[in-house]
Amino acid sequence: MAQKKDLERKAKGGSFVSHVLSAFGSDPLRAFNYKQLASVVGIKDKASREMVRSVMEQLAKEGILQEVKTGKYRLAQNQIANYSQHKKYITGIVDMKQTGKAYVITDELGEDVYISSSNTGTALNGDQVKVYLFPKRSKHKTEGQIVEVIRRARTQYVGIIQISKNYAFLISDSTSMPIDFFIPADKMKEAKNGDKVIVALTDWPENAKNPFGEVIQVLGRPGENNVEMQSILVEYNFPLSFTAAAENEADKIPDKISQEEIKKRRDIRQTWTITIDPADAKDFDDALSLSKMSNGHWEVGVHIADVSHYVIPGSAIDDEAVDRGTSVYLVDRVIPMLPEKLSNFVCSLRPKEDKLCFSAIFEMDDEARIYNEWFGKTVINSDRRYNYEEAQLMIEGGEGDYKDEILILHGLAEKLRSVRFSQGSINFESEEVKFHLDDKGKPIGVYIKVQKESNRLVEDFMLLANRRVAENIGIKKDGKEPKTFVYRIHDEPSPEKINQFSQFVSKLGYSLKLGSRKVLVSSMNKLFDDVSGKGESTMIETIAIRTMAKAVYSTDNIGHYGLAFPYYTHFTSPIRRYPDLMVHRLLFSYLNNGPSVNKEEYEAMCDHASEMERKAVEAERASTKLKQAEYLSDKIGEVFEALISGVSKWGIFAEIIGNKCEGMIRLRDLQDDYYYLDEDNYQVVGQRYGEAYKLGDKIRIRIKNVDLQRKQIDYDLIRQ
Repeated sequence: MAQKKDLERKAKGGSFVSHVLSAFGSDPLRAFNYKQLASVVGIKDKASREMVRSVMEQLAKEGILQEVKTGKYRLAQNQIANYSQHKKYITGIVDMKQTGKAYVITDELGEDVYISSSNTGTALNGDQVKVYLFPKRSKHKTEGQIVEVIRRARTQYVGIIQISKNYAFLISDSTSMPIDFFIPADKMKEAKNGDKVIVALTDWPENAKNPFGEVIQVLGRPGENNVEMQSILVEYNFPLSFTAAAENEADKIPDKISQEEIKKRRDIRQTWTITIDPADAKDFDDALSLSKMSNGHWEVGVHIADVSHYVIPGSAIDDEAVDRGTSVYLVDRVIPMLPEKLSNFVCSLRPKEDKLCFSAIFEMDDEARIYNEWFGKTVINSDRRYNYEEAQLMIEGGEGDYKDEILILHGLAEKLRSVRFSQGSINFESEEVKFHLDDKGKPIGVYIKVQKESNRLVEDFMLLANRRVAENIGIKKDGKEPKTFVYRIHDEPSPEKINQFSQFVSKLGYSLKLGSRKVLVSSMNKLFDDVSGKGESTMIETIAIRTMAKAVYSTDNIGHYGLAFPYYTHFTSPIRRYPDLMVHRLLFSYLNNGPSVNKEEYEAMCDHASEMERKAVEAERASTKLKQAEYLSDKIGEVFEALISGVSKWGIFAEIIGNKCEGMIRLRDLQDDYYYLDEDNYQVVGQRYGEAYKLGDKIRIRIKNVDLQRKQIDYDLIRQ
């Protein structure tokens, strides 16, 4: 503003410059030459027109105007907010497309804002930005221009470096990066042409087409397993190592528990206790105990690693755990939230070792009805470590250690599950794509891992502990408002999405009853039973999950729709989820009459944890897609049975039966007809002959092409 006033004093007491700036502000995205602008402000004489030219040139020198062509100027992007007459702005997050166009997702409007590729400025995917809104045209989507980057989503990017004589460019791995990074010759580190590197964004000069960067780490050659996995982590903004300060703190943590600490806790080391985890797990953060009480009831303990005893708020370990938010489970490795000494050793509930826990202990009868509960700090010693397959073998009738106890826990879990479903919990099934890898990380086999009773045994006791902890804090007592707490919330789905899903399944020959929540959930569970074992089951369940809202963390409790729990939290995995560590600290404080914490501070931490959880899921999916692409890379030309898993205006997505490798059949490759998208009926249809390919249809495909860098697979359709 000081620049503006100074110029106004220089030209006719300021009124002349005001007229010029007012003209630019009335149409801030239009460029004018001096004659056009003189006409807009009503100036006809030659001398005054020359003054307009002089003022425009001076404003350009001051950075208020930007010369877009020789002699043509418009308001500089960073000045639009100061001089625009429209004055209509929103802030939001950029969702950038590979073509360069973008959408800004905002809570301030009822829709996203479309940004053309010429109006994105220096914004990149995920950035928080300020957007100037164009006047709305009837029947058109809301459009705008990004005028300011408020906060960068990230400053490091990964890709392949292409080196010329005096400079280089980074070709980003990301499909949401439409532009390359310019790297000066002295900023390449030791990178060789074609290397995978990490580049830091250093600058984006106003008139430069490309952002400037410098190489900060050379990962290695593309295609190597470790290079590609590290690339995925960088792409989703997860660090590749712990800070030296965090590692040093971890090294100083004692391996043994002092007698003084044991005396402060409930000692249940003599109670039968086990862990059940995946076969390749090392971070055992939950255990179950079982004992018969004198009154004939069962005492069941859910024992969770007491991470809060070791990780102190404000420590280097805690600061890094906050930033990471969660552990990340890629195909071939775990990127832990905590240093390995804690996650795999000190905190991990390894068998035959004394371990500190935060426990939820329940008294229940044979029908799993709960009579009493206790929450507090304990010390345990696990009798046996099981993997899910070992426990499942006994559930199915096989023999094994402590079979009777395993079957009792299984029976109680079944009762808990039955009650949960009767009260409206949605029965989502989950399948995981798993790989057999060789010693270099190359996939030599793909298989689908399905949840079985042993998984559900553990799940139902964890759900019980999470629910009862949330109820303990969240339910109003003695008329007092509950203290601030961290909840896992799941909003109800929008009626529009549920209606679309109902119409979709009806076209596949199934029905979904709409109405009250109870009617809807009962009908949805029946639908899952009806499609179980059929070719379309995975597709229907996947679309059902997409229909639902996303579960997130919040201090504002609205309940968990999918589980039908009015109160729910995450208490059972503090080794791998930061919100669980927050819950442990709050629960322990409140059990000891501590004061309520600052709600705004904890809500911000919840938002960050939800965002990092989303990124972790995306990173895990990216690693799966990479291995699926690798698995098919030497199978070009081979034919497979597949199911149509999606349709778009670009092509038909198909998923190979048995390994769930998804690829696209591009519509432009279908030469027998002109195919168009029939969005309402989830199909593409040939315009001339009417042949239709619908979601869920079984087809045969041939592997056409595999792009490992993009993790994309192309198929050819084989006519029946």
